[in-house]
Amino acid sequence: MRPGDTVYTPPGEEHWHGAIIDNFMSHLALLEGVDGGNGTTWLEPVTDEQYNAAKQR
Repeated sequence: MRPGDTVYTPPGEEHWHGAIIDNFMSHLALLEGVDGGNGTTWLEPVTDEQYNAAKQR
């Protein structure tokens, strides 16, 4: 991703986002609500081990 990029994540797609140790990330999410809820399912935080393994790919 580059500054100003827009990323679309379709409904039902599990994903995670975050900054790296020496670089800041700002996250702005826009989502549509659904009847009886907000349409978002927050999953567990990513561990340092998971994050570092993903960085190596």
